Amino acid sequence: MYHSHFGLNQSPFSITPNPAFFYSGSQRGDILEALIYAVSHGEGIIKVTGEVGSGKTMLCRMLEGMMPSHVEVIYLVNPTLSREEVVFTIAGELEIPTEGKRPDEVIRLLHQDLIGKHINGKQVVLLVEEAQAMSLETLEEIRLFSNLETAHHKLLQIVLFGQPELDDNLNLPSMRQLKERITHSFMVPPMTASLIPEFLMFRMRAAGYHGPNVFSKSAIRLLAKVSEGIVRRINILADKALLAAFADNTHAVEAKHVKAAIRDSEFSSSKLEFSYRYVAIVLFALMLCGGLLYWAFWTWQATHTALPPSTSHAAPSSTVGAAPRPQSLNLSSTLSPTLSPTGNSATSIASNDARAPSPAVTHEKSQPEIAQISLLQQRVAQSKIWLRETPAQFYTLQLGLFAQQDANKIELQLKAYAAHFGIENLYLFPTKIDQQQRLGIVYSSFSQRQEAWLKRKNVEVSTSYKAQLRTIEGLRNEMQTTQSEDMW
Repeated sequence: MYHSHFGLNQSPFSITPNPAFFYSGSQRGDILEALIYAVSHGEGIIKVTGEVGSGKTMLCRMLEGMMPSHVEVIYLVNPTLSREEVVFTIAGELEIPTEGKRPDEVIRLLHQDLIGKHINGKQVVLLVEEAQAMSLETLEEIRLFSNLETAHHKLLQIVLFGQPELDDNLNLPSMRQLKERITHSFMVPPMTASLIPEFLMFRMRAAGYHGPNVFSKSAIRLLAKVSEGIVRRINILADKALLAAFADNTHAVEAKHVKAAIRDSEFSSSKLEFSYRYVAIVLFALMLCGGLLYWAFWTWQATHTALPPSTSHAAPSSTVGAAPRPQSLNLSSTLSPTLSPTGNSATSIASNDARAPSPAVTHEKSQPEIAQISLLQQRVAQSKIWLRETPAQFYTLQLGLFAQQDANKIELQLKAYAAHFGIENLYLFPTKIDQQQRLGIVYSSFSQRQEAWLKRKNVEVSTSYKAQLRTIEGLRNEMQTTQSEDMW
C-alpha cells in the first residue's frame, strides 16, 4: 500500500524470513559464521536458543543457503511428532521408502543411506525447529541419531533451534546424555537500542529505498522501548508506523506514528504494561481509602450532630418559573447522560444563547439533538455490553475514528455505516490520540482471523471504507493504557 509512497520495491519489514533482509549486526553475523564452521567440521550436536521473534528462523534459513554444495539439508519442523514418527519423517526427507517397514527397519535403511552418502563425499545436516516444544522422548530419539557415525565423522549433523525453555528441558536429569552431546551452544540476543536505527535503514535500503533517514529519533526511542529489542516486534511496529505515515501523507515517521502502530499491535511492552497496572492499582487503592474516610466521617457526623428542628421556607418569588441555566452540548454529557425524573435530557442540551428561550422555542430547537443523543446513548450502552461479553480473542473491523466532541459528524457517519452494515452491527469505543478524546466505530465480531480478513476485503470492495483488523483484547488494552474508560 505504501510502497510507491516511499519508493520501495517490496515490504521492508515483512516478518517472513527472507535472506535478502538478513542483518548481520547485533551478533547475528558472528553466530552465523560460527554455525557454518561447526556444521562444516561435524562437531556433535549444536544448539541455538533465543526468545520468540529474536531471529532464529532467519538464522536457520541463512545457514541452509550458505552450506556448500556437498551438504544436504533436511528439516524437522513439527514439534508434536512422536519418537517413532520422527524416524519416518527423517527417512521421508531423505526420500527413503518406508511403506510397510517397522521403525527398526527404517533406522537400518537410514543408516545405510547415510553411509552411502558419506562414501560419495556427501554430508547431511538435520535442522530441528521449535525444539523446546518437543517431548522428552522425541528429543531422546533425535539424540540417538547422533550415534550414527564412522570412526572419524558423524553421519548426521544435528542443529537444534528453540526458545529458552529448551535449556530447561536439557537441564533435567533424564536429558543429561543429550546435553553432554551438545558441543556448541549459541544464544540470539535482543537487538541493542543503539543498533536499531542502523537496522531500520538497512531493511529500508534492501527494499529499494534511496532517500534520507525516515524514522525520527523520538520514533526510534519509542519503538526500541516497546519492542524490547525483539526483531519481530521491531518489524511489526516499523511496518505499521510506515503505514500510519503514509495515511498522514508524510515521508517522516514520527513518534505519533509509532504510537498508532503500538495501539494496533497484539503485544505490548511488559514493562509498560506493568507500570500501567501498578498506577491503576495505586489509583484504585487511593479511591477506596478516600471513600472509606468519607463514609466514616459522614457516619460520625450523623451520629454526633443534632438535627435542627424541621422548618420549611417558601422559595423566593424571583426564582419561580426561571428558565434553567444554559449548558453547552458536548459528547461527555452524551456518553454519560443525567436524566430528569421524567426521563427528559433537554436540560443537558440547552442553547448556548445567554438569553434563555421560552419553553416552546427550546423544545422546538432541541428535538433533532435529543434524537441524536438517544442514538449515541443506545450504541454506547450496547457497546459496553459487547466489549464486556465478547471473547478477548475475537476480531472486529475498525471503520473510523472521530473527534468525540463532534456529535453531529458521528451521527452522520453512524447513519452512513448503518446503510451498509445495519446499526445493530455497529459499536463504539473511546480512545485518546495525542491527548485528544476520540470515538472509534467498529463493525461486528468474528471468532476467526480468516473470517474477519475475508469480510474486510468484502467491505473495502463493496464500499469506500478502509477497514482495519482489530481484536477485542486490543480494544480493551487500548482503553486501559490510554485511560479512556472515564470517557464512557
